[in-house]
Amino acid sequence: MTKRHVLGISGGKDSAALAIYMRDRHPELDIDYFFTDTGEELPEVKEFLDKLEGYLGKPIARLNPGRDFRFWLRQYNHFLPNPQSRWCTRMLKLKPFEEWVKPWLASGDEVTSYVAIRADEEYREGYSAKSDNLIVKLPFREAGINKAAVIDILESSGVGYPKYYEWRSRSGCTFCFFQQKIEWVRLKERHPDSYEAAKALEKDALEHGSPFTWSKGESLSDMEHPARITEIKAEYELRRLRQKARTPQNPLRPLKTGLEDIDDVYGEDEGNGSCLICHK
Repeated sequence: MTKRHVLGISGGKDSAALAIYMRDRHPELDIDYFFTDTGEELPEVKEFLDKLEGYLGKPIARLNPGRDFRFWLRQYNHFLPNPQSRWCTRMLKLKPFEEWVKPWLASGDEVTSYVAIRADEEYREGYSAKSDNLIVKLPFREAGINKAAVIDILESSGVGYPKYYEWRSRSGCTFCFFQQKIEWVRLKERHPDSYEAAKALEKDALEHGSPFTWSKGESLSDMEHPARITEIKAEYELRRLRQKARTPQNPLRPLKTGLEDIDDVYGEDEGNGSCLICHK
């Protein structure tokens, strides 16, 4: 029996920090790092993966689901994924991982998967292993590492944050349905081609009878009207200021203004309940 160690990189801050933490704290472990590429990732994510590889000193395996988002959209009757039916997570994230480790598990190897769930995320649960020789460990929860400690790990390593945190609060696909409306607006501003592609997918889904739009209760075509964009930006600024007023000031850690610093505000908006696989 061979003991193997794997760690999934989502392109987000927590999984990157865990990879750095495990490399520095447990150099005796030969960890295989992997990233599941849906084919619909932000360019900033790919840039960040290259930077992280440099620090880790070894490649991050890119797992390919084989069949892309558009194939599975047709399989699911052109219905867009949504919080009640996260087929994108199952088919484009979980399934490629399970196929990747299947030969090891079938040969009797013990595979330990390290997952980046923090100590301050009591509401989150890790991946449920389907094999007795697949072991899931949560190093951050075991070590009491919270969000502030994750930030310290990224900053002290020199790797820092992915650039998309300048305008977006999570990694994942360009058209992740857990985005806030402000994030859709900023996707249009930063990556207009990706916004247009998401709008075309939404139009196709609606024409086939899908009851869902990417953003709850509002199509991307309606959202992109100039007056609506102005309204969305004003609503977001009010939420940001409310959150800032509730946050204790720490002179040793100046308050940042990026979307990643208002995670709590998701409870007031449509971003609550984000994907447990993608957004970390």
